[in-house]
Amino acid sequence: MKYWNLKKINQLAFEKTSVIPHSMSKLFDRFKQELNPNAEVEAIEEFKVAKYQTLTSVRYILILLVMPILVNQVSKTFLLNPVINHFWNEGNSQIFINHSQEERAFADLQRFEEKLHFEILIGKLDSISLDMAQQRISDKALEIALKYSKESADAIKNILADLMSIIIFVSILIINKRQFSILRSFINESIYGLSDTAKAFLIILFTDIFVGFHSPHGWEIVIEAILRHLGLPESRDFIFIFISTFPVILDTIFKYWIFRYLNKISPSAVATYHNMNE
Repeated sequence: MKYWNLKKINQLAFEKTSVIPHSMSKLFDRFKQELNPNAEVEAIEEFKVAKYQTLTSVRYILILLVMPILVNQVSKTFLLNPVINHFWNEGNSQIFINHSQEERAFADLQRFEEKLHFEILIGKLDSISLDMAQQRISDKALEIALKYSKESADAIKNILADLMSIIIFVSILIINKRQFSILRSFINESIYGLSDTAKAFLIILFTDIFVGFHSPHGWEIVIEAILRHLGLPESRDFIFIFISTFPVILDTIFKYWIFRYLNKISPSAVATYHNMNE
């Protein structure tokens, strides 16, 4: 692809906002282009640029998504699994890596004991001796210990594998700066090229999912899953503090973006958003 194509794409990526609404400027540009005698040649040129931009963006997105996931899975399967399992299982008496695991393990064992006692009382199980009941509880305790020992080892693998994936992801961004500029231009054109109704719909959908009144429940599930994935203690205080602060910060950033950029580029979309949100 010729240099002028990349230059034009980079200019689109860093296009600044102006006082005149973006829709009005596009209307004047289209009218000027229709009067241009070289409009056909420029249209073909713009089509080539758009095609190159789309193909490059799609390829770059696939690389950004596939490479970190591939590195994560390959490193975990062929490198981290045998190494971590060897050092964790050989000569290591530790089962839990945080107190949250202990609480969940004790709760599992307590539920099993209560279930066993309940089934004996209602006659679902034949009368068994105390030694046999104790043996069942011991077997269940061993099963729970193996389960949480594996979970602890998996958490260590997840931390190392995720760290490798982050390094690969950042390396791709640093090495391919030009492709990143093209991707950013492609995303900007795709978003700002939507109709006002579509923009307002996406804005409302985004805000309701991430900063809506029902979003704390979703954030709580996500944070608990992340903490468990990394083997970190599931502190309720930390989760509640995060839920009470992060959505507020996100909402502030989002409103600033509407006021600072979208209101200048597409004021009609902002008006549609306010009307739909009322």
